[in-house]
Amino acid sequence: MTQALARSRTVVAALGFGLLAAVLFGFSALSAEAQTAPFTTQMQVGSRGSQVTLLQQSLASNPNFYPQGLVTGYFGALTRNAVIRFQQFYGISPVGRVGPQTLAKLNQIYGTVSTGDINAPLFLSANVSMSSTTAVVSWTTNEAATGRVYFSTSPLVYTEALVGAPTVSGNSVATDSISRTSQSVSLSGLSANTTYNFMVVVTDPSGNVSVTWPSTFRTNAQ
Repeated sequence: MTQALARSRTVVAALGFGLLAAVLFGFSALSAEAQTAPFTTQMQVGSRGSQVTLLQQSLASNPNFYPQGLVTGYFGALTRNAVIRFQQFYGISPVGRVGPQTLAKLNQIYGTVSTGDINAPLFLSANVSMSSTTAVVSWTTNEAATGRVYFSTSPLVYTEALVGAPTVSGNSVATDSISRTSQSVSLSGLSANTTYNFMVVVTDPSGNVSVTWPSTFRTNAQ
């Protein structure tokens, strides 16, 4: 009993680290209210913060520029590609970073940004409990969403989708079809005393997606 409790606490700690990483990357940390602010900062791969969030919100309003529409507050490869498309469309050298010329054009086009719900659900809590052959994964989010748990004894492979939810390798178990702020799924038919890789992908009614970092849990011995 003590050993099983220790394992459960280890899983919660591991998943908590993943959730912390998601929060640090700004998944859905902002409200869905209209945002109004000028662009004032040059940005490139590795940049973080509210200016990157505003950039992503702005580019996401045009699927031709940013079809993924992920608003994370982190300037990564997807944002760089979106900036390149924006630059190509407006005849700016497609360098993939926001310099003076791109900054001026962004302010001209998106000086006032008004958007609907383009923010993904934010994970508030998560927990895993397990026996020798089953596990229950539960979580809460700041807005109603459906979810899917992916799991496998092999490392999960995560691939960004052009639009909507990502592609994840491994088995999957979905929540019910009704969006909720609290979800729980049961994984059955597991092997005893075995380590499983898993991650959770949630989607709100507007199609915005958020994920936990891949984590692990180990089933109890028989």
